[in-house]
Amino acid sequence: MPSTPRISPSPRQLHFGIFLFSIGYHPGAWRLPGVDPKASHDPAFIASIARKAEDAKFDFFFLGDALATSAEQQYVFPSQTVRLEPFTMIGYVAAHTQRIGLIATANTTYADPYHIARQTASLDHLSGGRLAWNVVTGADERAAKNFSRDHHWDNSRRYDYAEELVDVVSQLWDSWEDGALLGDQAAGLLVDPAKLHPIEHEGSFFRVKGPLNVARPPQGQIPLVNAGTSPRSRAFGAARSTVVFAGVPTFEAAQGFYSEIKAGAVASGRRAEDVSVLPGLVPYIGRTSEEAYALYQRLSALIAARLDTAALERELRVPLAGLGGDDLFPAFDEADPALALARHFITQARKLNRTESPTVRHVFEYAIARGRGHFLAIGSAEEVADTIQHWFENGAADGFNVCPPHLPAGLDDFIELVLPILRARGLFRDEYTGRTFAAHFGGALKPANRFEGARTAQAEFGRITETHHRVV
Repeated sequence: MPSTPRISPSPRQLHFGIFLFSIGYHPGAWRLPGVDPKASHDPAFIASIARKAEDAKFDFFFLGDALATSAEQQYVFPSQTVRLEPFTMIGYVAAHTQRIGLIATANTTYADPYHIARQTASLDHLSGGRLAWNVVTGADERAAKNFSRDHHWDNSRRYDYAEELVDVVSQLWDSWEDGALLGDQAAGLLVDPAKLHPIEHEGSFFRVKGPLNVARPPQGQIPLVNAGTSPRSRAFGAARSTVVFAGVPTFEAAQGFYSEIKAGAVASGRRAEDVSVLPGLVPYIGRTSEEAYALYQRLSALIAARLDTAALERELRVPLAGLGGDDLFPAFDEADPALALARHFITQARKLNRTESPTVRHVFEYAIARGRGHFLAIGSAEEVADTIQHWFENGAADGFNVCPPHLPAGLDDFIELVLPILRARGLFRDEYTGRTFAAHFGGALKPANRFEGARTAQAEFGRITETHHRVV
C-alpha cells in the first residue's frame, strides 16, 4: 500500500478498544485454519492479544461476560459458549501490560456491592489505575436458575437494583480517603482513623455499614462503562458512564443513538464530551474490496448452525414455509414499517453477497453473523478507514469497540492496514498521553472524595466556632 502523506493531528482523536471474542466474533471463525478453537482458555493467547492492542495504542482491552450457557449455544454464538471469568482474566492481563485500559464486566443483578467494590478497587491498584467497570444487568433468563432464583427480574427492577448497587460501590470506594493508609512506623499508626469512614448505607435493596477493606482506588472513582438498548440503560449511560457502547447496525441508527446519549448527558448536568459513544465495529478487511467480501463469505460457509427457517420467519415476519437454503428469499413489502428488520436483513444480504437476489441461506448467514447487532465494515483498508472517519466526523461515533471477526489475523489486519491510514489523516494518536483509563478519555483530575470534603468542612466549622467562643 502506498504511504499516505501525514496531516496535522485533529484536536479530537478517535478512541479504539478491542472487544475480546477469543475465537472471533464471526460464529464460523473457530473453524478457520490458523484459529485455535480452545483459545478462550489459553492465557498466553489472551495476553498476546492485549499486548498487540497496547502496542497499537488502543484505549482499552474489554472483556464481556455471561452467566449461563448450553451446548446449543455453540451454533449461534460459539465465542460466548465457554470462557474464563472476566475479573480473573483482567488481573492476569494487567500483569502483562502497562498502559492500555482494562474493562471488566460485572452483572449487577447477581452481585453484592461490597464484593464488587473490593474486586474493582483491588484491580485498579494492581493495574496502576487502568480499570473500568462495565455495568450490565443481563438479559439472559437462564442466569436466574444458576443463582437460586425462580425467574430473571424485569428491566425496571434490574435497574432499580443496579443504580443502588453502583451508588453503594461508589461510596465504598470513597470510604478511605487518600492518605488514610499512613504506614507511620515511628508513631505506630498504620491507618489514620480520621480518614476512614463507615458509609452507613440503608436503601431499598442494601444495608452496608462500611468502610471497605481496600484503600481508595488510584483513580478515586473507577470509570463506568455500559451498553444496552432499554431507556433505563441509555439514561444510566448518559448520566454516569465514561464510555457507552452501542450495538447499531447502520450509520443512521448510530447517529440517533449518539445524539440521544449526548443530549442525555447534558440534561444530567454533564458536558456532551464527558461521555464517549463507541459503537461495535466488526471489520472484514482485505487488500482489495473483493478480498474482504471473500473473507466474509468464507467465514459464513463455516457456520455450523443448521438452517432454521422457522426461527428466521419468526424474527423477520416473512413467510418461509417450504423454502430451502438455496431458494431465493421471497419478495415482501420493503416499505412496510412492520418489516423494517426484514428490510435491513435483505439489504445486508444483498451487499455482503454482492447479489440483488440473495437466497434464504444468505439471509440466515447474516442473521447469525450479526451476533449482537454490531456494524459490519467490509472492504479494503482504505474503505474501512473512510467508513470510520465518516462516522466519527458526522455525529455517529467517538471511536469504536473493535470486534475482529477472527483472531489473531483479524486484529493484525486492522492494526497493520487501517490504523496507519487513520494516523496519516491525523485522527489517531501515535503514543499514549495518559496512564489511567480515565486519562485516556480526558479525565485528568482525580475526583474529590465525598467524605474528605465533609470532614474538612466539619473541622473548619469547629475551628470557626472555637474562635468565636474565644472572642466572646
